[in-house]
Amino acid sequence: MATPTLRQLRYFAALARHCHFGHAAEACGVSQPALSLQIKELEDIMGAPLVDRSARQVAVTPLGQSLVDRIDDILHAVDELSDMARASQDELVGKLRIGVIPTVAPYLLPTTIAAIAAKYPGLHLHVRETLTPKLIDELAEGRLDAAIMALPVSESQFAETPLFNEDFVLIRPDSEADEPVPDPQHLREMRLLLLEEGHCFRDQALAFCSIQPALTSDSLDASSLTTLVQLVGAGVGVTLLPEMAIKVETQAAPVAAARFPDPAPHRTIGMVWRKTNPLAPRLKEIATLITQPPTG
Repeated sequence: MATPTLRQLRYFAALARHCHFGHAAEACGVSQPALSLQIKELEDIMGAPLVDRSARQVAVTPLGQSLVDRIDDILHAVDELSDMARASQDELVGKLRIGVIPTVAPYLLPTTIAAIAAKYPGLHLHVRETLTPKLIDELAEGRLDAAIMALPVSESQFAETPLFNEDFVLIRPDSEADEPVPDPQHLREMRLLLLEEGHCFRDQALAFCSIQPALTSDSLDASSLTTLVQLVGAGVGVTLLPEMAIKVETQAAPVAAARFPDPAPHRTIGMVWRKTNPLAPRLKEIATLITQPPTG
């Protein structure tokens, strides 16, 4: 009896995750016909369909679903064998998959990538920018080696290493630059523009102002810090920015930055990885390269 290949398992895991042949093929870096052929061969080996192709969106069959968790475990174990071999080498080489939250990525990555490339010339960084919940899931599933995000994550399976702290800064229209900096109570009475739900920075801003998430239903939410700053420049309201974003985001808008008195709101940015990752000692080395935020 034929046995499934690792390629077939990887392709099926991608298809089960994306529920779309085209998206799964793109994620695997192959053509859609090539992926479809491997899935069909896997179904022939298993003796039954693993996906239902009749629906508009691909659906995994009960048999396919029963295989998903087992396949993920197998692929995770295979990846860790490869990581063990890489960790034993004198120099870190090959692919390293790092996730970064959107309120950090544009401001930290340029200097971080340059520093890592200088120290590890044989390393190929694959960067994934997405929200914290997705980063946590992908770390747990072994699809990322490490992630840079706000701490704490407080997941027992992860190791957390703080990188640096940074303050939050009030961004308001230029016309209000000379006004006193509002305290959290007065900030609650202003129109505070926020990132959309799912961003940890949104939750941190709400916590500073002691605003319950349920009370923000009529607010104007944005998907990026750039949009928030442009809205402030248009006189729509005020917002908070992490310090590292000030220089980049305030250049093209008529806004003013104001610092809060101590104790100012702040966040801790850190690197997170699975405790079982054989590359953990190497990841600690990389974390030491990222100990200062970009100048805001």
